[in-house]
Amino acid sequence: MLLPSLAILTGLVLLIWSADRFVDGAAAVAHHFAMPALLVGMLIVGFGTSAPELVVSVFAAMDGSPGLALGNAWGSNILNTSLILGATAILLPIAVQSAVLRKELPILMAAIALTALLVSDGKLSRWDAWLLLGVFALLIVWSIRAARGQSRDTLAVETASALRQGAQPLANALAWLVLGLLVLVISSRLLVWGAVAIAQTLGVSDTVIGLTVVAIGTSLPELASCLAAARKGEDDIALGNVLGSSLFNTLAVVGLAGAIAPMDIEPALLTRDLPVMAGLTVLLFLMGWGFNGPGRIGRVSGGLLVLIYLAYTAWLLRTLAPASA
Repeated sequence: MLLPSLAILTGLVLLIWSADRFVDGAAAVAHHFAMPALLVGMLIVGFGTSAPELVVSVFAAMDGSPGLALGNAWGSNILNTSLILGATAILLPIAVQSAVLRKELPILMAAIALTALLVSDGKLSRWDAWLLLGVFALLIVWSIRAARGQSRDTLAVETASALRQGAQPLANALAWLVLGLLVLVISSRLLVWGAVAIAQTLGVSDTVIGLTVVAIGTSLPELASCLAAARKGEDDIALGNVLGSSLFNTLAVVGLAGAIAPMDIEPALLTRDLPVMAGLTVLLFLMGWGFNGPGRIGRVSGGLLVLIYLAYTAWLLRTLAPASA
């Protein structure tokens, strides 16, 4: 038990460090090659913060623990749209001004709805997984098209400012990109091994470990990015991190894990975790869309999101109590 715990702790620390270096390096390299700022914000920053979820889930699926992969992806989505966004809004309310992000809100709802439809039979087949990856590919195409001629979108303006502040020589950016990726892979292997070992020792499913310890650990880069963006007044970058990460987790992470190892889904995931994830997505849409002007996630809304996460966590622990007794 001690060795797996140390593996998880070491893996999480290295994961957080490497994810930050990987995203910074990737963004700087993209900037050097004149990638539009909006595309950097949507793809590199928005999706890049989910690199830990992707690598952890791929290794989990390869190691025969697809439940850990699914729990990690869905648990991270729940954490992103409740605790992380809520805590950020409590500290500094978030104004949603980007037209691109307003379009991403219904896209995320559609992605969650598609996922719910595909897994309603209690399975994620390889065909289901490839469909999710196909939709993700279409999302990439849409992102590239949306980035053209949108240089005045607030997300593009905020991202361009952040890229100028974090400018570094190309050689340094490439070095951080490669080093970050290597450490990300090593730390993910440590984390998956430790998580599976602890799940076996405690007699709980690897899905539960994915929903809790692993989801929290892999979501810490999003928390750091959101708080840093909010402190700088970059509200749309903060929300873009959450939306991009949730889309990436729902389509790419789950899709890739399912393509590697099709899985039977635990009933609790369908009756407890999926409805919570879907409900939070709808709530985020209602808060961020702004039916009578720009959307705004204020302190009261942020507090509500945090309370929902605490209630969900209590529910999760309560449902586990009989099994562990």
